Amino acid sequence: MEMLVFGHGGAKVLVFPTRDGHFFEYEQLGLVATLADKLQAGHLQLYCIEGLAAESLYGFHRHPADRIRRHAALEDYILNEVLPLMAAKNPHDCTIVHGCSLGAFEAASLAFRHPHLFRKLVAFSGRYDLTMKVESFGDLFDGYYDDSAYFHTPTHFLPGLGSDWRLEKLRSLDIVLTIGDADPFLDNNRYLSRLLAEKNVGHQLHVRGGRAHRAGAWRKMAALYL
Repeated sequence: MEMLVFGHGGAKVLVFPTRDGHFFEYEQLGLVATLADKLQAGHLQLYCIEGLAAESLYGFHRHPADRIRRHAALEDYILNEVLPLMAAKNPHDCTIVHGCSLGAFEAASLAFRHPHLFRKLVAFSGRYDLTMKVESFGDLFDGYYDDSAYFHTPTHFLPGLGSDWRLEKLRSLDIVLTIGDADPFLDNNRYLSRLLAEKNVGHQLHVRGGRAHRAGAWRKMAALYL
């Protein structure tokens, strides 16, 4: 598993790529350059990982159950290898999880499942229910559904949280969601925002003008919210 690290100190940022992106995508899209001043000043340190979307959530050559298992294996890799590596390299007490598009879903799913490991979630242009059909985006699991799909889908498992310890930890998490008002996932973002509000989980939902599912918009968002 390949990874790129940018910066020498400060808050650690775990960065997921988009569906078709790889560990070098964040740099290719100009987002590393956008954050150059913060990186050089030691305010942020980026850990850009490989997403494995073609082997997991978008690996349509596999049965949906196998895709979900592969996604869970990526989560195990992050929990057992990436986060310990980040802690060993940088003792800063703030860890941020961040992603764009599919990376936003992966970041949110990880943060909502393991909120005690993070201080902040920054998610741009995400779809937080991969079974939802909207425009050209279909149900990634082709109608298949199991407990693993449920527990990895934020808008499915959040309503069921009651006195769960995750809920208490979520309330201390700094959550920033962004979406464009012409983006296909706008309603899904608003639904997630309502779910969080119903659970008294503080968060910010920023709705930008136009279609914000693109690198230029993400660069502006990163400058504002990271």
